Amino acid sequence: MPALIVAQARRGGRRPLSRRAGELLGAAGTADVLDALVALVAQDRPGHDVLTSDPGNIHRLLQALNIHRTIRVV
Repeated sequence: MPALIVAQARRGGRRPLSRRAGELLGAAGTADVLDALVALVAQDRPGHDVLTSDPGNIHRLLQALNIHRTIRVV
């Protein structure tokens, strides 16, 4: 099953990435699986900017992870 589908359906667990994304969506109160995956990648790669077309959603997800990154709109 593709990671995006698992993340969309799941709201608990820690591993693998798809489960972490689902949990993050629940914690942040958002629904975009791709944005959740981007936020988790940002968590694992400190010092990098986050590129997005939806800065508000990414900001909520990063807040839920308690991490700070520069968000750049593309």
